[in-house]
Amino acid sequence: MSRHDVEVGKFVSEDGTYPSVPLRKDNVSIGIVQTRVRGVDGDNPGPQMAENLQYVIDCIDRAQQSGPCDLLSFHEFPIQGFKHYDREQSVRVAFEEGCDEVVAIGKMAKKYKCYITMGSLWKDKDWAGHSMNMQLLFGPSGELIAKHWKQRAKRGTRQTREQFTTCIYDVFDRFVEMYGWDAVIPVTQTDIGNIAMSAVQYEPEIFRAMALKGAEIICRSATGGFRWEDMMMCAYHNDVFVTMVNNSLNLYPDRQSFEEVAPRNDWVGRSSIFGPKGVVLAECDKFETKRRTVIRMKEYREGAPPAGCALLALKARLRSVPRALRPQPLAGLFAEG
Repeated sequence: MSRHDVEVGKFVSEDGTYPSVPLRKDNVSIGIVQTRVRGVDGDNPGPQMAENLQYVIDCIDRAQQSGPCDLLSFHEFPIQGFKHYDREQSVRVAFEEGCDEVVAIGKMAKKYKCYITMGSLWKDKDWAGHSMNMQLLFGPSGELIAKHWKQRAKRGTRQTREQFTTCIYDVFDRFVEMYGWDAVIPVTQTDIGNIAMSAVQYEPEIFRAMALKGAEIICRSATGGFRWEDMMMCAYHNDVFVTMVNNSLNLYPDRQSFEEVAPRNDWVGRSSIFGPKGVVLAECDKFETKRRTVIRMKEYREGAPPAGCALLALKARLRSVPRALRPQPLAGLFAEG
């Protein structure tokens, strides 16, 4: 069997509806937590990993005590941090199912009956020797309810080092054979809205596809900088809510970069929450902080323009074109009905 034999999942229906589950409340509170980043020792990660984990746990407590949130979002590597690991070190510091760090964050989600998103390095028994850049979604039950694998990373842009994380595009055919097309750009249905997660930047079509699959909240993350306008335009063009969480200014004594220049080049800070049409609902400065907003999810779901409406309108116009002259989309791209 090849990826060409795998069934393609359905996107937004022609009437603009999409799969979802009932909301637990009409209005949803979203918090972004902009924390420091501290890369753990790749040869002996245990001590610093424990310190970073406790720091994140403390941040969850503080965030929930300064205005409760149904969803808390962190940056790309809040616990493991970021360093230029070699392949063996990358695998050594990676999380896996049931590890202490995953269990601990799950307990915090259960404690506050909230959802928590964060990025991580991840490893899996089915991919021995690989580490993945994985976005994690914890649910109010304390369970890790979704893992969204990073679709792609930059390759060959540095002369002296390379990223060793395996992304979907690196193993695309095998990935589709193992998990199906739907897992390439996943959307998780929750009772606070449909959530998609990714640390990818400068790939607008990935996020358009998320909207076409019914994403309502897109949780994006970075560590070490991002283009703020890229995130704002994601919300603008797709009529969705977007959270973007970057790391704060790093004040750890063992930092390895010149953080004092960071405020001038957007390496740090500016984590934000955007509403449909790119409206800025919250924005951080360069320091450790939490920002919170409340969105009217029920009202949005019932009255917002259909996700991906521009493409749906295009398909409607194509009906007037003779079938023989129409461009042929990938089978199953649009659901009938």
